[in-house]
Amino acid sequence: MRKKRIRRMILIALGIAAAVLAVDFFTVRNQALKRFAVYQAKAKSITTSFGKISYIDEGEGEPFLVVHGITGGYDQGFDVMGGRTADYRVIAPSRFGYPGSDMPENATVDMQAEAFAELLDRLGVEKAFVAATSAGGTVAQRFALLHPERCKGLILYCSGYPAPEKPDKPASGMAGPPAIFCNDFAMWLISPLFKPLMGMDRDVITQIMPMAERKAGVVFDGDVVNQDHTDRYENYDLRRIQVPVLIIHAEDDKLASPEKAKFWSKEIPGCTAVFFSGGGHLMAGNSEEINRMLDEFVEKNK
Repeated sequence: MRKKRIRRMILIALGIAAAVLAVDFFTVRNQALKRFAVYQAKAKSITTSFGKISYIDEGEGEPFLVVHGITGGYDQGFDVMGGRTADYRVIAPSRFGYPGSDMPENATVDMQAEAFAELLDRLGVEKAFVAATSAGGTVAQRFALLHPERCKGLILYCSGYPAPEKPDKPASGMAGPPAIFCNDFAMWLISPLFKPLMGMDRDVITQIMPMAERKAGVVFDGDVVNQDHTDRYENYDLRRIQVPVLIIHAEDDKLASPEKAKFWSKEIPGCTAVFFSGGGHLMAGNSEEINRMLDEFVEKNK
């Protein structure tokens, strides 16, 4: 009888724990879906040579094309400068495979850059400042190299960079979450590890869900975009950039190498750079200084 009572107590405890976890998961997911719905209502779409692109376009002033990072979309891109729409026109598209944007067959980073050029054409924007975060930096760097005539300046927020020298071997493995983790439950399950592994608070999960809208883009980033600095190293000689560049990076960034950012900040002609001692990959706590530097950069190069 005692063993049965113990087993019953264990089962009850497990049931309570499962119920608590289920409540947390659905609470977090509902918060995320409500947040995403706000951005979804703002989004517009156009058809390009590379399929549909969805984007948010708000604000007045100097135009900014904002290129989001992995697990992003027009929502995360808009958040980068969403608080600056009184000063700037913020154009935040979803990259290939992210919310509302198609995934072309055999897609490449250069195709994404060309799709953005088409987007600017359709919006009647001749030249824009290009701001990019994290994995979006790869696309933004190619855009600046391919279309310097369309780029007033390039701003790289905790971006990825090529190595100082050409790697001996091609990239191997997947440089991003595997497809099996590209769902809401899996991301929620590993979210307690965000802080120790990536230096980001767990509540970032509400900006990542719904994963179903982002899965194709995340896999593309892992398979192609995040490998491109290595596999097509010759495409990323940033010394050839012909537009003004502003690099903003955190010394404690666990996802994008501060050492590479420092190297290229000295190699890119006329580059302006600032490195924060803290803030992590999202440069938390540095928004006031970032806005000041951004305004100075725009004023100098508009």
